[in-house]
Amino acid sequence: MSLKRLLIGSLFIAAATISQAQKTTAYHEPYRPQAHFSPKKWWMNDPNGMVYYKGTYHLFFQHYPKATIWGPMHWGHATSTDLVHWTEQPIALYPDKLGYIFSGSAVVDKDNTSGLGANGKAPMVAIFTSHDPKGEKAGSSKFQNQSIAYSLDEGRTWTKYKGNPVIKNPGIKDFRDPKVFWYDEGKKWVMSLATKNRITFYSSANLKDWTKQSEFGQTLGAHGGVWECPDLFPLKLNGKEYWVLLVSINPGGPNQGSATQYFVGHFDGKTFTPVSTNTKWIDFGPDDYAGVTWGNTGKRKIFLGWMSNWRYANQTPTKVWRNAMTIPRELSLQLTAGDIYLRSEPVEEVEKIVSKTIKVDPELLAKNNNIFSVIKQTPTQYVLKFDTKAANNFSVVLSNAGGEQLIVGYDAKSMRYYIDRTKAGQTKFDKGFAQIAYAPRLTTTLETDMQLVVDASSVEVFADKGHSVLTSQFFPKKPYTKLSIVNHGLEIEHLEIQPLKSIW
Repeated sequence: MSLKRLLIGSLFIAAATISQAQKTTAYHEPYRPQAHFSPKKWWMNDPNGMVYYKGTYHLFFQHYPKATIWGPMHWGHATSTDLVHWTEQPIALYPDKLGYIFSGSAVVDKDNTSGLGANGKAPMVAIFTSHDPKGEKAGSSKFQNQSIAYSLDEGRTWTKYKGNPVIKNPGIKDFRDPKVFWYDEGKKWVMSLATKNRITFYSSANLKDWTKQSEFGQTLGAHGGVWECPDLFPLKLNGKEYWVLLVSINPGGPNQGSATQYFVGHFDGKTFTPVSTNTKWIDFGPDDYAGVTWGNTGKRKIFLGWMSNWRYANQTPTKVWRNAMTIPRELSLQLTAGDIYLRSEPVEEVEKIVSKTIKVDPELLAKNNNIFSVIKQTPTQYVLKFDTKAANNFSVVLSNAGGEQLIVGYDAKSMRYYIDRTKAGQTKFDKGFAQIAYAPRLTTTLETDMQLVVDASSVEVFADKGHSVLTSQFFPKKPYTKLSIVNHGLEIEHLEIQPLKSIW
């Protein structure tokens, strides 16, 4: 056998071995989430085009399929029938002559108002920002424009509209992230678009020809950074309809970097009017950004966010993939202390991956303050739930034998929940990562309840039935093997832990 053939044969054997190894290790690398969606490989950021159609939840997402850092944006694609188990599909949208495919939304045009349907098939229409990198580099102020594409096979393949862009930039540097829905009362499509430091609303009868309606937010809300990724949708409270406007901002969040604020108010098809001017955050943690809701889900409003922060998103210590999504969350409204707030809690579908609900006698913790020892197992991913008679100081500590620890707790004096990751593991990739993030307690009841969704490298905290929410990543050098509650006199009424099965 010639040396050339031997080398070629060796390369094929090596390639086959690597391929088999990838199959074996995929979704089991260090820090890989087991209960949250992440792409099999490469970079991911904002959720896009989220729509429910014929029993399938579609999740598109900002994706660079050549590296684990941000690059020329594509739309990745994943589908689920239960919001928990996800199947990654082929890339949906690729960059074209108009530029990269930035964030946007998708709708089902069931009445074919766009005329893009064929043979009785309603088109699924994606509305996205075309980002021209050459125009940006040249200093143009018109390098972001809005375009559409359509699918006649339920999102499997896509065709770009020949008349793109459908909204041309009037000269605004930050002009992006269209979120579109059908406004039935006005029989028209409505678009929320992030335009520098405000949201601009447009309307259309056919998804192709758009008319500007109004602007909102130039002097309201947080303005520590550029406004991005808006979403406008209705929710009812005590039988009365309100409209919620989500606006992500980078930087300028309550705990540094990226975050998502929201406004509650009224919408008449043209103008959004808030009922309160208080700045509110859907999640006070450092790692929930660019979140929006699924379209076409009826009365349910289901939210999903990108579980990272632009301060360090390109530097987190993962090698095969980078970044994940939050747990899908159900949104509702609550009147508290004379103001209306959003509540968010994990969707009920998470119960599908609960292997067993283990009730723990709180009195046992007085003898052995390690819940894992009490339940005689050490799950990597789980849900911890407990409620108390009074809001006293407490802390939930996740730790390992190496001295690393993540602390989730409540400080009664300042009336704040917090996540302390100052000693949680690797932090050198970003000088500000080792931080304590705080969330105010918004309710006034004596009782408290808390739900923690813990995965390999993340914790999501839902306190007081989702009134106060914090999401945080962490990267311990070794998995946490101890889970304890330091209660400082806290009277725990009910405590349970639910180990979760891997979604992969």
